[in-house]
Amino acid sequence: MTQIDSLPDTYPPGARCGVLLPGPFGQVYDYRVPEDLMLGAGDFVRVPLGPRKMLGVVWGPGAGDVADGKLKAVIEKLPAVPMAEITRRFIDWVAGYTLSSPGAVLKMAMSVSDALEPPKGVKTYRLAEPQPEIKLTATRERVLAVLKDGPPLSAAEAAMEAGCSPAVVAGLAKAGALVEASRLREKVWPQPDPHRRGPDLSDAQRAAAADLAAKTKAGGYAAVLLDGVPGSGKTEVYFEAVAEALKNAQQVLVLLPEIALSSQWLARFERRFGARPAEWHSDLGARDRRETWRAVADGKVNVVVGARSALFLPYRNLGLIVVDEEHDPAFKQEEGVIYNARDMAVVRAHLGAIPICLASATPSLETAVNAENGKYTLLHLPERHGGAVLPELDLIDMRREKLPATRWLSPSLVEALDQTFAAGEQAMLFLNRRGYAPLTLCRTCGFRLACPNCSAWLVEHRVRGRLQCHHCGHTIAMPERCPNCEAEHSFHACGPGVERVAEEARIAFPDARVALASSDTLTGPRAAADLIERIERHEVDLIIGTQIVAKGYHFPMLTLVGVVDGDLGLAGGDLRAAERTYQLLYQVAGRAGRGERAGRVLVQTYQPDHAVMQAMKSGVRDRFIAEEVKAREDLHMPPFGRLVAVIVSGAHEHAVDAQAASLSRYAPHYDGIEVLGPAPAPLAMLRGRHRRRLLMKLKPGIAPQPVVREWLERLGQAKRREKGVRIQIDVDPQSFL
Repeated sequence: MTQIDSLPDTYPPGARCGVLLPGPFGQVYDYRVPEDLMLGAGDFVRVPLGPRKMLGVVWGPGAGDVADGKLKAVIEKLPAVPMAEITRRFIDWVAGYTLSSPGAVLKMAMSVSDALEPPKGVKTYRLAEPQPEIKLTATRERVLAVLKDGPPLSAAEAAMEAGCSPAVVAGLAKAGALVEASRLREKVWPQPDPHRRGPDLSDAQRAAAADLAAKTKAGGYAAVLLDGVPGSGKTEVYFEAVAEALKNAQQVLVLLPEIALSSQWLARFERRFGARPAEWHSDLGARDRRETWRAVADGKVNVVVGARSALFLPYRNLGLIVVDEEHDPAFKQEEGVIYNARDMAVVRAHLGAIPICLASATPSLETAVNAENGKYTLLHLPERHGGAVLPELDLIDMRREKLPATRWLSPSLVEALDQTFAAGEQAMLFLNRRGYAPLTLCRTCGFRLACPNCSAWLVEHRVRGRLQCHHCGHTIAMPERCPNCEAEHSFHACGPGVERVAEEARIAFPDARVALASSDTLTGPRAAADLIERIERHEVDLIIGTQIVAKGYHFPMLTLVGVVDGDLGLAGGDLRAAERTYQLLYQVAGRAGRGERAGRVLVQTYQPDHAVMQAMKSGVRDRFIAEEVKAREDLHMPPFGRLVAVIVSGAHEHAVDAQAASLSRYAPHYDGIEVLGPAPAPLAMLRGRHRRRLLMKLKPGIAPQPVVREWLERLGQAKRREKGVRIQIDVDPQSFL
């Protein structure tokens, strides 16, 4: 079923129309349609705003609060496909839900302004008619011969065919023998073939794929949770739904949490459909972004795989959304417009009356509860594909290991690594901490090297010889003297990061081929793809990595996974600490034994009796989820209540404290609503801004948006807004830093 936009409102010459501008604009601005234009809702236009000229979108009728005589006219209509009604409705919905300005959300949907302009042509040359009399050389004659019977060519193309330099072509043009022409540069997008035969599916896979494909073919809103153990073939199942959408000439969006590190997924897609999908992520260059944005709007791209921002591309005929690894925290945007791409993808599917598939081996509690309550259809894949079995998991009680202060790998783990390498197999060590050491202090006086811009310690990166803040990016070289006591060469690394674990592993196994995998070492898609190819060719024996190695990789020779610090995510008072730790450990454990060889997982922990560790050891995931659900329900915590975080920040601490105190004073006091704080945020300073937090808890059934709007209106009416202080609203917060 195709989503058809309703006919747009039209605005004839002389009419008034409302234009929404991308940026911190909370309203549409009225403009007059000039005599030579006819505009429709969704048209991209250029308009004056003060001394500036800005791009915007015709959003609807004008507000009418500006006198006709004072109306400024629209400057021009841009030659781009108008923004679809469904996209405009989605922008309004996201703005209302997140309590953001509509213009700020529109800015995400207009992230490639160059794509709204006509495609730029490539300068080419053809023969002038008639040919002038000029001095000819052998190279000039070759250029003229190349262009005589062929199409116009660029200087580089003509020079290559003639075997000379582009300067010869330029000289002929200057002499009048060649005339400039222009050729549109249009990228040819290979089309995925939905009729190609996919791999053989198991009975469980076939049943799930048939259900999902049937929902895609029928159209209409349907939310499906595809819940399968690691290696169960979830990707191949939802590929069948992708094929069905393509047969119906519809577009498909697949959201991945780490698209820049997903070369295996892209290769699998290409094997299945014979062509790669269009990619959308922050590592794309300006030209690729412009061409992709335009091709999506024109309907020339049928499948987009991307990070969360891909949700705001201008789809012409979207028929299916897939959110893979739906539980992943990377889907939450914490800056600017604060939103969860997974939740907004469900909204986009609902508004567009299309199916959405949420896939995960460890569904978030919110998604699991929605499936249990019948809001989502549950499709379950309980077994690994192809006869592979889930790995055996053991806990290593680090309280009994009594390791020296400078070692992090227990004898049990070292022995297992030795056995794995002896068998010619691969192993992985997982530690979700970048760099060499998370803390560096002076042995003489105890001074700790901290970031001057953030409430955070500087992390040593010994490979680069630098100390870095992982929040603002501030870096320094290791000081030779302590700034506090001036002791020389007195700094000491405390605790391990992946670089330090790699150092210990290389000492224990000098012949092992070790590769580091973290965001510091894999700086883009090409670097990630190179590492994956090396692992697949068995040019790597030991992978040591952070959470990026936990996401969907399939290495048949990888049989051992060692978790260096299983307790790392349990520290602090985060509501989701246990849930996220379990998800991460379960996902990384799922990398072991995905081929014909059996896998094994060893988790080093100082808390072997913790519920997360016991759930990992028993393998009974559903019991752990049930216990987490019960605890949340008893406390009216999400998904059985609502949370809204209010973050107050500014350069001057006294102004931030004054604003936070005013917010507390005007906080709503209704039944079922509780406001906690203000209190310093765990990161009390971030990027040079002081931060305070308030947390609003709402019992089920109370919508937070009207309450927060009233709260901020009362604050404004009392004139209690401090200059230079920012108030950010995070509806459904995921992070409490």
